Amino acid sequence: MSTPPLRLELVDISKQYPAVKANDRVSLKVAPGQIHAVLGENGAGKSTLMKIIYGAVRPDEGEMRWNGQPVEVASPHAARELGISMVYQHFSLFDTLTAAENVWLGLGKSQSLAQVSERIRAVAGEYGLEVDPARPVHTLSVGERQRVEIVRALLTDPQLLILDEPTSVLTPQAVEKLFVTLRKLSDRGCSILYISHKLDEIRVLCHHCTVLRAGRVTGEVDPTRETNASLSRLMIGAEPPALEHRQARLGGVALRVDRLALPKLDQFGVALAGLSLEVRAGEIVGIAGVSGNGQQELMAALSGEDTRAAPGSITLFGTDIARAAPRARRRLGLHFVPEERLGRGAVPTMSLAQNTLLTRTGAVGAAGWLRSGEVRGLAAALIARFNVKAGGPDAAAKSLSGGNLQKFIVGREIDAKPKLLIVSQPTWGVDVGAAAQIRGELLKLRDAGCALLVVSEELDELFEIADRLLVIARGRLSPSVATRDATVEQIGEWMSGLWLDPHPNPLPPAGEGAGEMGSLAPPGERAGGEGQRGSAAC
Repeated sequence: MSTPPLRLELVDISKQYPAVKANDRVSLKVAPGQIHAVLGENGAGKSTLMKIIYGAVRPDEGEMRWNGQPVEVASPHAARELGISMVYQHFSLFDTLTAAENVWLGLGKSQSLAQVSERIRAVAGEYGLEVDPARPVHTLSVGERQRVEIVRALLTDPQLLILDEPTSVLTPQAVEKLFVTLRKLSDRGCSILYISHKLDEIRVLCHHCTVLRAGRVTGEVDPTRETNASLSRLMIGAEPPALEHRQARLGGVALRVDRLALPKLDQFGVALAGLSLEVRAGEIVGIAGVSGNGQQELMAALSGEDTRAAPGSITLFGTDIARAAPRARRRLGLHFVPEERLGRGAVPTMSLAQNTLLTRTGAVGAAGWLRSGEVRGLAAALIARFNVKAGGPDAAAKSLSGGNLQKFIVGREIDAKPKLLIVSQPTWGVDVGAAAQIRGELLKLRDAGCALLVVSEELDELFEIADRLLVIARGRLSPSVATRDATVEQIGEWMSGLWLDPHPNPLPPAGEGAGEMGSLAPPGERAGGEGQRGSAAC
């Protein structure tokens, strides 16, 4: 019996950009039905290679073979015609269109919009991905946009499915369900290229793993026979440093949220229902939850982008900041890292040096003159301290890989020595080495007496760094639980809104362990004012 041809084969693929060689004679083989991991640190060339396969980037050299035949994939449309679908790490959706309209664009004209909407509901239900076809994309959180991308890819019935960090928006239970589905696709002959920084996932799911470093293939392994440590060594040349999590030494209350209730800004938003929490100096409080359950709204209220909160409902070191602008909050020591890197955390077309000025204005003189040398010096220092792979302080933000831009943005706020740091998705799309570095820096801030509130959909991350955990679901906060007393299964259930104890636990006195929870009281009449959401850089 003859061996079927490879689904995909890349032979000596190279791609040179002005400042870096993204791919250097990369060869890759993917068999029919194989779940094949592509592993590498940020900037290793993974995204460029996937874009070449999908037709979004043309290689300078090399050959691509599809089902045994040489092909030139000139565009994503040509890739989809062959049977290749891809979910990008940075999404390719039109903000002004609905989810269904975005999906419809990639499916041709053989189906009506109503038919596409019905198929979206069916596939989303089967895969456990909550997607409302009628919602405009501009109203969706980052996680919800990723769900739209995943559903769009699955609707094309692909022969090769490329997934870039697909589980970052799912509960542990939903991840298991997705894996069941991916294995079914594999059994039916669909090949899957799987990019993830979650080494446990790769070891559990994937049949084969190709490792890239600095644009070159440095190894191919059977991930089921590897450990996390061995995969880390292949990827970054070393094991990530172990984090040192000391006993928390709690100080006074830095942030107090008291029955924060906010109506939806639009029909697709999430109302906040009487949220209460406290964060003390010297602790990290983690908030878990599936994207789209009120995280955006809470972050906007805390950062100053949404100033509709009732007076007194948000205080910082005893000062009422409920209706204060972002700049006023920064003067009091509050710094904020948004989940959206490009567009909110950084201006894509501006240099890294210029992007420091969004929140770091020490180089701005009294008359508004910029000390450009100081601005570039700050950017250079951040690049060096946080090991950011970039073409220097003058490199445009959009030229960086997602993980390297994340390191720069998080580093910019950590370096400001905040009294309260609020971080949303601190290590989204960041490799294991960089993630360990960021988490280590957050723990150092905590040990220095800073208060930290971390919102993340990475449960492993929250269990690693947080002293206390809460869960947000449908605009409500769960009881808080000391991380040492929590389990992944419990937090996963709470992410579906299934917490049992409706009563708050009191906060411990300063210097002792964890306590405070989010109130489950029904929405009150606290929200007032007609303020609207602005920019966190104001």
